[in-house]
Amino acid sequence: MGEVRIIGGTLKRSKLAVPARPGLRPTPDRVRETLFNWLAPMIEGARVLDLCAGTGALGIEALSRGAVFAWLNEADEGLAAQIVRNGERLQIADRMRVSRLPAERLIATRPDALFDGAFVDPPYNSALWPKILARLPSWLAPGAWVYLEHPADMAPPFGSDWQVRKQSRAGRVSFYLLEHAPVSASVLDQNPAESAP
Repeated sequence: MGEVRIIGGTLKRSKLAVPARPGLRPTPDRVRETLFNWLAPMIEGARVLDLCAGTGALGIEALSRGAVFAWLNEADEGLAAQIVRNGERLQIADRMRVSRLPAERLIATRPDALFDGAFVDPPYNSALWPKILARLPSWLAPGAWVYLEHPADMAPPFGSDWQVRKQSRAGRVSFYLLEHAPVSASVLDQNPAESAP
């Protein structure tokens, strides 16, 4: 069994165990450091959603750095139970919610309140990105950010309705900060078709 450490904030250097599980692949420290540098202006006071939480490192790091609430979803019962235990041990359980549904089933429902940001880092062998991204906007507040990670040898799994705010690569991992920005009718109205004479 390995471990990851919280990198910054009030829980800095806290350890989270990483049990041996197929497909469990915590976001590397170097990537998390870059991500939370990106999020520094936005994380304070945010409500965040961690859809495929794994060890819970991303959601717990967000709480450590000032997020007010994190919903961590993990379909693996053992991993979800470990997230609950870590929340209690680190005294952040009152700022967390842990659910145990497949990510695509969870976001087929409606949230009680919208989120300022979401982490989308499913198991690489799951092909879940398109399913999650199709339904995720209904969970997001206007202007919300989305962190997305995928193997570097894979084509970006998002379409033109997602705007890339930041992107980088570390080793075999490509990662992005996205914002949902569909082409709206108001944009189309700015360039009306010319009438025939």
